[in-house]
Amino acid sequence: MSTKTEIAWTEKTWNPTTGCTRVSAGCDICYAVPGSRHNEIMGQQKYTSLTVLNGRGDRHFNGVVKCHEEALAIPFEWGSAFLIFVNSMSDLFHDKVPDDFIGRVAKVMQVTHWHTYQVLTKRPERMQQLLSTKYRWAAELPNVWWGVSVENRSDGLPRLDILRDTPTVQRFLSIEPLLEDLGEINLDGIGWAIVGGESGSNAKARPMKKEWVTPILEQCRRANVPFFFKQWGKRRNNPDKLDRTAKENCRGRKVAWPTAKGGCQLDGKIFHEFPEIHRPAVPRKKVRDVLKRSIGVGEGIKGKDATRISETCGERYAAPAMKGEYCDAKE
Repeated sequence: MSTKTEIAWTEKTWNPTTGCTRVSAGCDICYAVPGSRHNEIMGQQKYTSLTVLNGRGDRHFNGVVKCHEEALAIPFEWGSAFLIFVNSMSDLFHDKVPDDFIGRVAKVMQVTHWHTYQVLTKRPERMQQLLSTKYRWAAELPNVWWGVSVENRSDGLPRLDILRDTPTVQRFLSIEPLLEDLGEINLDGIGWAIVGGESGSNAKARPMKKEWVTPILEQCRRANVPFFFKQWGKRRNNPDKLDRTAKENCRGRKVAWPTAKGGCQLDGKIFHEFPEIHRPAVPRKKVRDVLKRSIGVGEGIKGKDATRISETCGERYAAPAMKGEYCDAKE
């Protein structure tokens, strides 16, 4: 499967699990449902038998969740440092994902420390429990951002409170789809906020109003939190019908500015702000193969090359927990 993405706030997607179930109002028109069905039709095995039609003809997840051991190797294959959205098509903390597999995913994120990972969940209770106990080491990884979805007051704001009490280094909010005015938000301990409206071809996509968005921007400014406005979602949501960033207005033309569904300008400005992103040097492929094999992912490289790399001293690429275990050896 291609890991390229049109999600504006990331660079790659990585899906070690697929499949999900509805947990709140934000799931009602989830892009991952038709996306999974499309991937299944295209012959991608990891997406088979994940969705079903209900009596009204609407497609939804059927409750099957799959873990893909082979997908754990993907971050090792990328020769550049990327910003990676983990489980864009699922939820790592779904109750059907075993603790041990979550730990395996976290170990990959630890070892491939040159990447920056974005882990987003609607199940913060389990995330908090694991990151406060057996995977506390994962919560302390500087290259992993842990976030929650906040679509409304009743479901989303309680997740924010749980996230704030989770002992992580970097926390972020995905306030999308924004379904109502959230009022005052406690942004203490939050490092990033993304806001966006519901999109997709579904005519049932719910509206987002400017008067819901602007207060979030103002609160982020007061709290010194980077603000990323992803999209209006639908053109009808955008008060600026001539917004040049609306894909509908570009009509397929290549343009020199960002575009989004419904547009991404707010009061005539594009807000694509990020926390600081560190991009350290990336180990050579043979070194990445040794690292991959060291945590039991894939087969890695064998024989004299593996011995030569593992025995060569140096710490240029070593993560804090891995120093002395590998180095940069020429291919």
